[in-house]
Amino acid sequence: MVRLSVNINKIATLRNARGGAHPDVIKAAIDIERFGAQGITVHPRQDERHIRKSVVRELKKVVRSEFNIEGYPSGDFLQLIEEIRPAQATLVPDAPDVITSNAGWDTIKHQQFLQDVISRIHSFNVRVSVFIAPDVKLIEHAKTTGTDRIELYTENFARQFLAAKKDAIAPYIKAAQKANELGLGINAGHDLNLDNLKYFVQHLPGLMEVSIGHALISDALYFGLENTVQMYLREINKGMQIHPAV
Repeated sequence: MVRLSVNINKIATLRNARGGAHPDVIKAAIDIERFGAQGITVHPRQDERHIRKSVVRELKKVVRSEFNIEGYPSGDFLQLIEEIRPAQATLVPDAPDVITSNAGWDTIKHQQFLQDVISRIHSFNVRVSVFIAPDVKLIEHAKTTGTDRIELYTENFARQFLAAKKDAIAPYIKAAQKANELGLGINAGHDLNLDNLKYFVQHLPGLMEVSIGHALISDALYFGLENTVQMYLREINKGMQIHPAV
């Protein structure tokens, strides 16, 4: 089964635009689970411009599905992971000033750093995933860091999808095949949406989880949150039922 983890950062961004408590991020997470999503993802940043640490602590009390916390593994982030003990920590190589995650790890250059960080997170009994481009060499070196999973950075797939589907998916298939060969779990995220999700799921061998935030929350403005979560789940299910030759 391919799980849907909903990134709720954008709900927090909307709340922060006016201060106060609306929309209610905690209630949204509870409802998203109730509507069928199998996970909740948050990406707290140092400036707390969307998810605040206090909200992460509150979410820990109510999330019943898989709780995934992603971010750059700074000292503060690692302290939060140790305190919250989510099901999964997803490591991204973000600089503090980036708007959104825009690159994967260079697992060759940062191999020792990642080994040390992942070893520490494992000591908290937390699964680790590393954000990575669909590059076979980088995935081979990701294995040596000790990570449990990789999260394939799918922006390039989404950008090319409408013009050239087969070209867009090709490097991701090779990446997934290598990850399967090495025994790494596969997650994916960034710019997956209702147009491209079924095709991506359909062609990725061993895909375990997709993390979707911006597109899903944007669609919810038109379709409603409950309906939108279920629309994404249907696209995932349709992708899992079709296996054409590539």
